[in-house]
Amino acid sequence: MKKISILIVAMCTMVLSGCGVNDVLNTVNGTNGTNTANGLSNVLTSVLGLDKVTAESLVGTWRYSGPGVAFTSENLLAKAGGEMAASAAESKLLEVYKKMGVKSSNTYFTFSKDGKYQGQFMGVPMNGSYTYNASSGALTMQGTIIKFNTYIQGKSNGIAMLFEGTKLLTLFQTVASASGNSTLGTISSLTSNYKGLRIGFQLSH
Repeated sequence: MKKISILIVAMCTMVLSGCGVNDVLNTVNGTNGTNTANGLSNVLTSVLGLDKVTAESLVGTWRYSGPGVAFTSENLLAKAGGEMAASAAESKLLEVYKKMGVKSSNTYFTFSKDGKYQGQFMGVPMNGSYTYNASSGALTMQGTIIKFNTYIQGKSNGIAMLFEGTKLLTLFQTVASASGNSTLGTISSLTSNYKGLRIGFQLSH
């Protein structure tokens, strides 16, 4: 674990000094072998949100398992402090979600092959149709309550449903009670502090 932490620090330092992702991986590959380079590549992929999910693998029921974040570019990853910033954002989101009452039993989605979906968000029933672009990861969900745009990212233990900050805020505002206003303010603050950061949920079967 300590070795991984050291590698992440080195990676962020090199990116901040002007080296690209490939430069970092090539350097590590030359000194520590292919496995280490692949490990760093996986870390970067997780934070940048580059994992792709096929339309076929999206089909099924996905339940909330925790907060999810991803930077939208290598440059933003470097400017924001990389993995550490993403981890801090996840911790803050976890507190927010707990206060809002988001949990696996009341937040889940089932996607069908015919382009229909159903489920709940914070206990509020949701259903409608969806369109998914596997190339970009863009998912549009059109329901009777709200239409929202999100992005799907593959994770080792499932998928992440990620929103541009203001889009997630709109979703919460639509389904949350009036007493959640102070918590919504925390989400708004997160979006202003981390430009280029998509935030949302990790989902698993």
